[in-house]
Amino acid sequence: MSDLDTFTFIPLHIDPKSKAISAAPNALGTPSANKALETELAALNALHRALHTQIEGPIPVPPPPVPVNPKRSANINKLRESGNAEYRKQRYGDAIKLYTLGLQMALTRPAWEPAGLVRDEIHQLYSNRAQAYMQLGQWPEAAADAECSVEAKRQGNAKAWYRRGKCLMEMRRLQEAREWVARGLEFEGEEKELAELLKEIDSKLAAEKASRDA
Repeated sequence: MSDLDTFTFIPLHIDPKSKAISAAPNALGTPSANKALETELAALNALHRALHTQIEGPIPVPPPPVPVNPKRSANINKLRESGNAEYRKQRYGDAIKLYTLGLQMALTRPAWEPAGLVRDEIHQLYSNRAQAYMQLGQWPEAAADAECSVEAKRQGNAKAWYRRGKCLMEMRRLQEAREWVARGLEFEGEEKELAELLKEIDSKLAAEKASRDA
């Protein structure tokens, strides 16, 4: 009969302090079986000690989920508001730096914090930074940021839809701009600025077609 067909009950003992597991001497019938049991228990106890050391010793282990750190949220809001203040003073480069710091702080939140909170923070920061880039005429950077903002929040984010559409238009990527703005209107309804931008893009497309046909 093979070992796989045989069940042997072995009384085990757990030390209340160390939690080490042991068996009575000669618990099994043969010296080789007893030695195999001792080896298995030694490996199990070694694994337990290693895990115990990781939790309480010098090896860092991520802590359990905790409530959102209010200081981080406050700092991110402060950076966004400070960026807005610099923007109003037309110091667009400084505004971009502050929005960037806010994004770095938001994107490095611990993984167990709510993803919805991160998306809410970054969609505003990306959209604001896009506007600052637009003021400097940095259309590709602004277009990329506006798209990131939309990825974080598709509905209720008309400004980001508009800003990327405007950037694409300024880069003469008119057909792409039209498709983007039309998709934005699907999410935002008949939002006034988006609808007006679509008309402007259509006008430019018509002028280009007329120029080609002339």
